Amino acid sequence: QVQLVDSGGGLVQAGGSLRLSCAASGRSFSSYAMGWFRQAPGKERGFVAAISRTGETTNYADSVKGRVTISRDNAKNTVFLQMNSLKPEDTAVYYCAARWAVFTTSAYAPISSTEYNYWGQGTQVTVSS
Repeated sequence: QVQLVDSGGGLVQAGGSLRLSCAASGRSFSSYAMGWFRQAPGKERGFVAAISRTGETTNYADSVKGRVTISRDNAKNTVFLQMNSLKPEDTAVYYCAARWAVFTTSAYAPISSTEYNYWGQGTQVTVSS
C-alpha cells in the first residue's frame, strides 16, 4: 500500500504559477503510475495529468496541455505538478493518485480515475481573475 499527501495549493492570480507536490509513503514508489485529478464545485472529478512509473510517458488533459507539467522524483517518493499561466477555470481541489503498475508496461500512465487505487486528501487551488 501507499499513502499520499498532497500539498502546494493556494490562492494565485490569473497568469500565475503553482507547483503541487504529492509525497508518497511506503516502499516501491517507482512501481506506481501516478496521476493528478481535480474537482471543481458542482463538477465531477476530472483528469489533469499522469506519468508512468519510470517517467517515460506523460499524458495531459487537453485543457491543461502546454501549461502544466507532471514529473516525478522516485528517489524522493514524490510527484509534482507544475502549473503555469493559470486561469480562473483551473480553480478546484487537486488530488494525486497512485496505481500499482509493476505488471504493466513501463509506459502505462492511465487517464481514468477508475484505474487508480490510492488517493491523496486533496489540495485547494484558487485562481482569481
